[in-house]
Amino acid sequence: MDDCCREEDIRAAAQRAGQRTTLQIVLVVNAGLFLAETITGWLAGSTALLGDSLDMLGDSLVYGFTLYVLAGSEVDRARGALLKGIIMLFFGLSVLGGATWRTLAGAGLPSTEAMGLMGMVALLGNLGCFLALWRHRDADLNMRSVWLCSRNDLVSNVAVLFAAALVAMTASPWPDLLVGLGIAVLFLHSAMGVLRESAARLRHLAQGNGRTAGTESEAGLQ
Repeated sequence: MDDCCREEDIRAAAQRAGQRTTLQIVLVVNAGLFLAETITGWLAGSTALLGDSLDMLGDSLVYGFTLYVLAGSEVDRARGALLKGIIMLFFGLSVLGGATWRTLAGAGLPSTEAMGLMGMVALLGNLGCFLALWRHRDADLNMRSVWLCSRNDLVSNVAVLFAAALVAMTASPWPDLLVGLGIAVLFLHSAMGVLRESAARLRHLAQGNGRTAGTESEAGLQ
């Protein structure tokens, strides 16, 4: 029995170590892409790139916090997922507000060359992150939320490239603005999903603790 428990502990520790290494890699990649896309987005005047850069920032915070709670209890991981959902919701609303403001203010034509080049770099970087996180996607709620962030990044990157092509073809800023709004909607949808799952998990854990406490109280009275 003791040998079995030790083997399970070793496997769990190895799994956490593998998750930690993967998270450290994708954290560095996303932080670098955030800086690159932010600078390029401002210089190019692209709402889609700026929206994607905020996505990268949100992911960097998500990965960093996931590393912090990786070795924590199940309650800690559920709370971490809840906080990540709140962060994702905040950045989704930020992108939505920025795209709306640029629409009302009358945005100029963004640089399609900068959009295309930066979009391709971001796509390749996030594809590597997505593949690295694939084997961890079903480990727990925390790692699944991280994998969902990576999946959303790929969709956003492809959308930026699509917007760059349409802006070049139509000589209109509307494709760039619409993609920025689309990224915000996708981000908000994912945030709500993570919030629902983590809140449900916390309720389940609280109910389990309540039943355990009740059982112990009854046992003490007997």
